[in-house]
Amino acid sequence: MNSTTSPRGAPLHPLRGTSPATRLALLAAATLTLSACISAPGYQGAPVANFDGERFNNQIPVPDKGTFDYLKMRAQETRVPWPEWIDTKPGPAPPERVDEPGRVRVTVVNHATVLIQLDGLNILTDPVWSERVGPLSWAGPRRVRPAGIDFDALPPIDVVLISHNHYDHLDLPTLERLYATDAPPRLYAGRGTRELLVEHGITPEGSDLLWWETLALPGDVRLTSVPGQHWSGRGLTDRRNTLWMGFVIEGSVGAVYFAGDTGWGPHFEQIRDRFPDIHLALLPIGAYRPEWFMSTSHISPPQAVEAHVTLGARWSVPIHYGTFPLGIEGFEDPIQDLRAALDAQRVPRSAFPVLAFGQGWTLPTPKRDAPRH
Repeated sequence: MNSTTSPRGAPLHPLRGTSPATRLALLAAATLTLSACISAPGYQGAPVANFDGERFNNQIPVPDKGTFDYLKMRAQETRVPWPEWIDTKPGPAPPERVDEPGRVRVTVVNHATVLIQLDGLNILTDPVWSERVGPLSWAGPRRVRPAGIDFDALPPIDVVLISHNHYDHLDLPTLERLYATDAPPRLYAGRGTRELLVEHGITPEGSDLLWWETLALPGDVRLTSVPGQHWSGRGLTDRRNTLWMGFVIEGSVGAVYFAGDTGWGPHFEQIRDRFPDIHLALLPIGAYRPEWFMSTSHISPPQAVEAHVTLGARWSVPIHYGTFPLGIEGFEDPIQDLRAALDAQRVPRSAFPVLAFGQGWTLPTPKRDAPRH
Protein backbone atom coordinates (compact mmCIF):
# COMPACT_ATOMS: atom_id res chain seq x y z
CA MET A 1 0.00 0.00 0.00
CA ASN A 2 1.29 3.46 -0.87
CA SER A 3 2.15 5.30 2.36
CA THR A 4 0.33 8.41 1.13
CA THR A 5 -3.03 6.72 0.71
CA SER A 6 -5.52 5.00 2.94
CA PRO A 7 -6.83 1.47 2.36
CA ARG A 8 -9.71 3.12 0.49
CA GLY A 9 -7.41 5.17 -1.72
CA ALA A 10 -7.91 8.55 -0.02
CA PRO A 11 -4.84 10.81 0.37
CA LEU A 12 -3.37 11.10 3.82
CA HIS A 13 -1.92 14.19 5.54
CA PRO A 14 -2.09 16.64 2.60
CA LEU A 15 -0.44 19.34 4.79
CA ARG A 16 2.44 17.15 5.96
CA GLY A 17 5.69 19.12 6.01
CA THR A 18 4.07 22.53 6.34
CA SER A 19 4.62 24.72 9.39
CA PRO A 20 1.95 25.15 12.10
CA ALA A 21 1.48 28.78 11.01
CA THR A 22 0.91 27.71 7.41
CA ARG A 23 -1.54 25.02 8.45
CA LEU A 24 -3.43 27.51 10.61
CA ALA A 25 -3.62 30.01 7.74
CA LEU A 26 -4.85 27.39 5.28
CA LEU A 27 -7.42 26.05 7.73
CA ALA A 28 -8.64 29.58 8.48
CA ALA A 29 -9.02 30.43 4.80
CA ALA A 30 -10.89 27.22 4.07
CA THR A 31 -13.13 27.63 7.10
CA LEU A 32 -14.00 31.23 6.28
CA THR A 33 -14.85 30.30 2.71
CA LEU A 34 -17.06 27.39 3.71
CA SER A 35 -18.72 29.17 6.61
CA ALA A 36 -19.94 31.93 4.34
CA CYS A 37 -22.21 29.37 2.68
CA ILE A 38 -23.08 26.79 5.32
CA SER A 39 -24.51 28.64 8.31
CA ALA A 40 -27.89 27.19 9.21
CA PRO A 41 -31.15 29.09 9.61
CA GLY A 42 -32.34 29.46 13.17
CA TYR A 43 -35.26 30.25 15.41
CA GLN A 44 -36.89 33.65 15.14
CA GLY A 45 -39.38 34.64 17.80
CA ALA A 46 -40.06 36.46 21.01
CA PRO A 47 -37.82 35.81 24.02
CA VAL A 48 -38.79 32.63 25.86
CA ALA A 49 -37.14 30.52 28.55
CA ASN A 50 -33.41 30.51 27.71
CA PHE A 51 -33.85 32.37 24.39
CA ASP A 52 -33.05 36.10 24.55
CA GLY A 53 -34.62 36.97 21.20
CA GLU A 54 -31.43 36.28 19.23
CA ARG A 55 -29.55 33.38 20.81
CA PHE A 56 -30.21 30.43 23.08
CA ASN A 57 -28.18 30.32 26.28
CA ASN A 58 -26.87 27.68 28.67
CA GLN A 59 -27.84 27.61 32.32
CA ILE A 60 -24.17 28.25 33.07
CA PRO A 61 -23.09 30.95 30.59
CA VAL A 62 -19.65 30.37 29.11
CA PRO A 63 -17.73 32.32 26.46
CA ASP A 64 -18.26 30.97 22.98
CA LYS A 65 -15.34 29.07 21.56
CA GLY A 66 -15.12 30.53 18.08
CA THR A 67 -13.88 29.17 14.80
CA PHE A 68 -10.40 30.53 15.39
CA ASP A 69 -10.24 28.85 18.80
CA TYR A 70 -11.01 25.60 17.01
CA LEU A 71 -8.39 26.27 14.37
CA LYS A 72 -5.85 27.09 17.08
CA MET A 73 -6.63 23.80 18.77
CA ARG A 74 -6.27 21.83 15.55
CA ALA A 75 -3.04 23.56 14.52
CA GLN A 76 -1.22 23.84 17.85
CA GLU A 77 -2.31 20.94 20.05
CA THR A 78 -0.57 17.59 19.73
CA ARG A 79 -3.09 14.94 18.79
CA VAL A 80 -2.48 11.36 19.85
CA PRO A 81 -2.61 9.39 16.59
CA TRP A 82 -5.71 7.32 15.89
CA PRO A 83 -5.90 4.24 13.70
CA GLU A 84 -6.44 5.17 10.10
CA TRP A 85 -9.13 2.53 9.59
CA ILE A 86 -10.57 -0.38 11.61
CA ASP A 87 -12.29 -2.77 9.25
CA THR A 88 -14.90 -4.27 11.57
CA LYS A 89 -17.88 -6.30 10.47
CA PRO A 90 -21.34 -4.92 11.25
CA GLY A 91 -23.36 -6.43 14.05
CA PRO A 92 -26.43 -8.59 13.47
CA ALA A 93 -29.69 -7.01 12.40
CA PRO A 94 -31.71 -5.91 15.46
CA PRO A 95 -35.12 -7.44 16.07
CA GLU A 96 -38.00 -5.73 14.31
CA ARG A 97 -39.68 -4.83 17.62
CA VAL A 98 -39.30 -5.30 21.37
CA ASP A 99 -42.88 -5.56 22.56
CA GLU A 100 -42.54 -7.20 25.96
CA PRO A 101 -43.46 -4.71 28.71
CA GLY A 102 -40.53 -3.86 30.94
CA ARG A 103 -37.92 -4.72 28.31
CA VAL A 104 -35.46 -2.24 26.84
CA ARG A 105 -32.94 -3.11 24.14
CA VAL A 106 -30.18 -0.76 23.00
CA THR A 107 -27.77 -1.04 20.10
CA VAL A 108 -24.90 1.45 19.98
CA VAL A 109 -24.28 1.94 16.27
CA ASN A 110 -21.37 4.26 17.09
CA HIS A 111 -20.67 7.86 18.01
CA ALA A 112 -24.04 9.18 19.34
CA THR A 113 -26.18 6.96 17.10
CA VAL A 114 -28.14 4.53 19.26
CA LEU A 115 -31.16 2.38 18.49
CA ILE A 116 -33.49 2.27 21.50
CA GLN A 117 -36.25 -0.36 21.40
CA LEU A 118 -38.94 -0.42 24.06
CA ASP A 119 -42.71 -0.93 24.31
CA GLY A 120 -42.97 -1.65 20.59
CA LEU A 121 -41.23 1.59 19.57
CA ASN A 122 -37.98 1.94 17.61
CA ILE A 123 -36.18 5.20 18.42
CA LEU A 124 -32.97 6.31 16.69
CA THR A 125 -30.75 9.03 18.17
CA ASP A 126 -28.51 11.41 16.19
CA PRO A 127 -28.28 9.08 13.16
CA VAL A 128 -24.97 9.31 11.28
CA TRP A 129 -23.96 6.85 8.57
CA SER A 130 -21.87 9.26 6.47
CA GLU A 131 -18.13 8.72 6.10
CA ARG A 132 -17.37 12.33 7.03
CA VAL A 133 -19.09 14.76 9.39
CA GLY A 134 -18.59 18.18 7.87
CA PRO A 135 -20.01 20.75 5.49
CA LEU A 136 -18.94 18.89 2.35
CA SER A 137 -18.49 15.24 1.45
CA TRP A 138 -14.71 15.75 1.44
CA ALA A 139 -14.44 18.11 4.44
CA GLY A 140 -14.65 17.34 8.13
CA PRO A 141 -13.56 14.52 10.44
CA ARG A 142 -13.64 11.10 8.80
CA ARG A 143 -14.85 8.02 10.60
CA VAL A 144 -12.20 5.42 11.41
CA ARG A 145 -14.61 2.49 11.42
CA PRO A 146 -17.84 1.56 9.66
CA ALA A 147 -21.18 1.99 11.34
CA GLY A 148 -21.88 -0.85 13.75
CA ILE A 149 -25.13 -1.73 11.95
CA ASP A 150 -25.69 -1.64 8.21
CA PHE A 151 -28.21 1.06 7.36
CA ASP A 152 -30.32 -1.44 5.41
CA ALA A 153 -30.42 -3.75 8.45
CA LEU A 154 -32.29 -1.20 10.57
CA PRO A 155 -35.80 -2.13 11.65
CA PRO A 156 -38.62 0.32 10.86
CA ILE A 157 -37.80 3.55 12.71
CA ASP A 158 -40.71 5.29 14.44
CA VAL A 159 -38.96 8.25 16.06
CA VAL A 160 -35.72 10.15 15.38
CA LEU A 161 -34.20 12.34 18.11
CA ILE A 162 -31.70 15.07 17.19
CA SER A 163 -29.78 16.54 20.13
CA HIS A 164 -28.34 19.53 18.19
CA ASN A 165 -27.28 20.57 14.73
CA HIS A 166 -23.52 19.92 14.74
CA TYR A 167 -22.44 17.87 11.75
CA ASP A 168 -21.59 14.80 13.81
CA HIS A 169 -25.14 14.74 15.25
CA LEU A 170 -27.36 16.14 12.49
CA ASP A 171 -26.20 14.37 9.33
CA LEU A 172 -28.33 15.49 6.39
CA PRO A 173 -27.38 12.65 3.99
CA THR A 174 -28.44 10.07 6.57
CA LEU A 175 -31.67 11.91 7.33
CA GLU A 176 -32.44 12.09 3.63
CA ARG A 177 -32.12 8.30 3.46
CA LEU A 178 -34.31 7.81 6.51
CA TYR A 179 -37.05 10.01 5.12
CA ALA A 180 -37.05 8.53 1.60
CA THR A 181 -39.54 5.90 2.74
CA ASP A 182 -43.29 5.40 2.61
CA ALA A 183 -43.52 5.51 6.41
CA PRO A 184 -41.04 8.18 7.58
CA PRO A 185 -40.41 8.49 11.31
CA ARG A 186 -41.40 11.41 13.48
CA LEU A 187 -38.53 13.74 14.33
CA TYR A 188 -37.96 15.76 17.50
CA ALA A 189 -35.19 18.32 17.95
CA GLY A 190 -34.41 21.68 19.50
CA ARG A 191 -36.34 24.82 18.61
CA GLY A 192 -35.27 26.18 15.23
CA THR A 193 -33.86 22.94 13.80
CA ARG A 194 -36.72 22.25 11.38
CA GLU A 195 -35.83 25.18 9.11
CA LEU A 196 -32.58 23.49 8.08
CA LEU A 197 -34.39 20.24 7.33
CA VAL A 198 -37.04 21.99 5.26
CA GLU A 199 -34.31 23.68 3.21
CA HIS A 200 -33.14 20.20 2.26
CA GLY A 201 -36.56 18.79 1.48
CA ILE A 202 -37.01 16.91 4.77
CA THR A 203 -40.44 17.61 6.27
CA PRO A 204 -41.17 14.95 8.90
CA GLU A 205 -43.96 15.00 11.42
CA GLY A 206 -42.77 15.97 14.88
CA SER A 207 -41.86 19.07 16.81
CA ASP A 208 -39.08 21.50 17.53
CA LEU A 209 -38.97 21.66 21.32
CA LEU A 210 -37.89 23.88 24.18
CA TRP A 211 -36.38 22.39 27.33
CA TRP A 212 -38.82 20.48 29.57
CA GLU A 213 -41.54 20.03 26.96
CA THR A 214 -43.30 16.68 27.25
CA LEU A 215 -45.36 14.90 24.61
CA ALA A 216 -46.96 11.52 24.09
CA LEU A 217 -45.56 8.86 21.77
CA PRO A 218 -47.42 5.72 20.72
CA GLY A 219 -47.70 2.89 23.22
CA ASP A 220 -48.09 5.04 26.34
CA VAL A 221 -44.49 6.25 26.00
CA ARG A 222 -43.67 9.85 26.92
CA LEU A 223 -40.85 11.98 25.57
CA THR A 224 -39.39 14.97 27.43
CA SER A 225 -36.74 17.33 26.11
CA VAL A 226 -34.17 18.16 28.79
CA PRO A 227 -31.34 20.69 29.10
CA GLY A 228 -27.71 20.16 28.20
CA GLN A 229 -24.58 22.29 28.48
CA HIS A 230 -23.54 22.76 24.88
CA TRP A 231 -24.12 24.97 21.82
CA SER A 232 -25.22 24.81 18.22
CA GLY A 233 -23.94 26.02 14.87
CA ARG A 234 -22.83 24.83 11.45
CA GLY A 235 -20.99 27.96 10.27
CA LEU A 236 -19.70 31.35 11.38
CA THR A 237 -22.99 33.23 11.65
CA ASP A 238 -25.37 30.75 13.30
CA ARG A 239 -23.85 30.24 16.76
CA ARG A 240 -26.55 29.23 19.27
CA ASN A 241 -29.48 30.16 17.00
CA THR A 242 -31.04 26.71 17.45
CA LEU A 243 -31.51 24.85 20.73
CA TRP A 244 -29.48 21.85 21.93
CA MET A 245 -30.91 19.24 24.30
CA GLY A 246 -31.05 15.73 25.64
CA PHE A 247 -34.14 13.53 25.87
CA VAL A 248 -35.84 11.37 28.48
CA ILE A 249 -38.04 8.53 27.20
CA GLU A 250 -40.48 7.16 29.78
CA GLY A 251 -41.78 3.66 29.13
CA SER A 252 -43.15 0.77 31.13
CA VAL A 253 -39.74 -0.01 32.70
CA GLY A 254 -38.85 3.52 33.76
CA ALA A 255 -36.87 6.21 31.94
CA VAL A 256 -34.11 6.14 29.34
CA TYR A 257 -31.98 9.28 29.25
CA PHE A 258 -30.07 10.19 26.08
CA ALA A 259 -27.68 13.01 26.93
CA GLY A 260 -26.63 13.80 23.37
CA ASP A 261 -23.61 16.07 23.70
CA THR A 262 -23.09 17.96 26.95
CA GLY A 263 -20.65 19.50 29.36
CA TRP A 264 -21.12 19.42 33.13
CA GLY A 265 -23.97 21.46 34.53
CA PRO A 266 -26.93 21.57 36.93
CA HIS A 267 -29.13 19.68 34.48
CA PHE A 268 -28.00 16.29 35.79
CA GLU A 269 -29.48 17.02 39.23
CA GLN A 270 -32.56 18.59 37.64
CA ILE A 271 -33.17 15.50 35.51
CA ARG A 272 -32.73 13.24 38.55
CA ASP A 273 -35.25 15.31 40.51
CA ARG A 274 -37.86 15.09 37.73
CA PHE A 275 -37.13 11.51 36.74
CA PRO A 276 -36.15 9.51 39.86
CA ASP A 277 -36.46 6.17 38.02
CA ILE A 278 -33.79 6.30 35.31
CA HIS A 279 -33.35 2.77 34.05
CA LEU A 280 -30.60 3.61 31.54
CA ALA A 281 -28.46 6.67 30.79
CA LEU A 282 -26.61 7.05 27.49
CA LEU A 283 -23.68 9.29 28.38
CA PRO A 284 -20.93 10.78 26.15
CA ILE A 285 -17.31 10.12 27.09
CA GLY A 286 -15.25 11.34 24.10
CA ALA A 287 -13.76 14.59 22.77
CA TYR A 288 -12.71 15.90 26.20
CA ARG A 289 -9.13 17.02 25.50
CA PRO A 290 -7.74 19.65 25.41
CA GLU A 291 -9.70 20.75 28.46
CA TRP A 292 -9.33 24.48 27.75
CA PHE A 293 -11.37 23.96 24.57
CA MET A 294 -13.61 21.00 25.33
CA SER A 295 -14.63 21.16 29.00
CA THR A 296 -17.40 23.75 28.59
CA SER A 297 -19.33 21.52 26.19
CA HIS A 298 -18.14 17.91 26.67
CA ILE A 299 -17.95 15.84 29.83
CA SER A 300 -14.89 13.69 30.49
CA PRO A 301 -15.08 9.99 31.38
CA PRO A 302 -14.76 10.75 35.14
CA GLN A 303 -17.57 13.27 34.81
CA ALA A 304 -19.67 10.68 32.99
CA VAL A 305 -19.28 8.40 36.01
CA GLU A 306 -20.22 11.32 38.27
CA ALA A 307 -23.28 11.92 36.07
CA HIS A 308 -24.25 8.25 36.39
CA VAL A 309 -24.11 8.56 40.17
CA THR A 310 -25.89 11.93 40.26
CA LEU A 311 -28.68 10.67 38.03
CA GLY A 312 -29.15 7.56 40.14
CA ALA A 313 -29.24 5.48 36.94
CA ARG A 314 -29.48 1.70 37.20
CA TRP A 315 -27.20 1.36 34.20
CA SER A 316 -25.28 3.67 31.92
CA VAL A 317 -23.73 3.01 28.52
CA PRO A 318 -20.97 5.17 27.00
CA ILE A 319 -21.46 6.90 23.66
CA HIS A 320 -19.66 9.56 21.58
CA TYR A 321 -16.20 7.99 21.29
CA GLY A 322 -14.10 5.75 19.07
CA THR A 323 -15.53 6.80 15.70
CA PHE A 324 -14.63 10.38 14.69
CA PRO A 325 -11.35 11.98 15.90
CA LEU A 326 -12.73 15.22 17.35
CA GLY A 327 -10.45 15.90 20.34
CA ILE A 328 -6.77 15.27 20.87
CA GLU A 329 -7.09 12.29 23.22
CA GLY A 330 -5.95 8.91 22.00
CA PHE A 331 -8.27 6.37 20.43
CA GLU A 332 -8.29 4.12 23.52
CA ASP A 333 -8.21 6.88 26.15
CA PRO A 334 -11.99 7.31 26.70
CA ILE A 335 -12.57 3.66 27.65
CA GLN A 336 -9.39 3.42 29.71
CA ASP A 337 -10.24 6.63 31.55
CA LEU A 338 -13.84 5.49 32.05
CA ARG A 339 -12.79 2.21 33.65
CA ALA A 340 -10.24 3.97 35.87
CA ALA A 341 -12.93 6.44 36.99
CA LEU A 342 -15.41 3.65 37.74
CA ASP A 343 -12.83 1.95 39.94
CA ALA A 344 -11.83 5.22 41.63
CA GLN A 345 -15.45 6.13 42.37
CA ARG A 346 -16.27 2.55 43.45
CA VAL A 347 -18.95 2.08 40.81
CA PRO A 348 -19.13 -1.50 39.51
CA ARG A 349 -18.01 -1.79 35.91
CA SER A 350 -21.10 -3.91 35.34
CA ALA A 351 -23.21 -0.80 36.00
CA PHE A 352 -21.53 1.04 33.11
CA PRO A 353 -20.91 -1.64 30.46
CA VAL A 354 -19.00 -0.84 27.30
CA LEU A 355 -20.95 -2.24 24.36
CA ALA A 356 -19.18 -3.20 21.17
CA PHE A 357 -20.41 -1.11 18.26
CA GLY A 358 -23.26 -3.01 16.67
CA GLN A 359 -23.86 -5.11 19.79
CA GLY A 360 -27.43 -5.24 21.04
CA TRP A 361 -28.10 -5.44 24.77
CA THR A 362 -31.44 -6.28 26.32
CA LEU A 363 -31.31 -4.83 29.82
CA PRO A 364 -32.35 -6.96 32.78
CA THR A 365 -35.82 -6.20 34.04
CA PRO A 366 -35.38 -4.64 37.50
CA LYS A 367 -37.07 -6.17 40.48
CA ARG A 368 -39.40 -3.89 42.35
CA ASP A 369 -37.50 -1.77 44.88
CA ALA A 370 -34.21 -3.35 43.82
CA PRO A 371 -31.24 -1.28 45.09
CA ARG A 372 -29.35 0.90 42.63
CA HIS A 373 -25.70 0.27 41.86
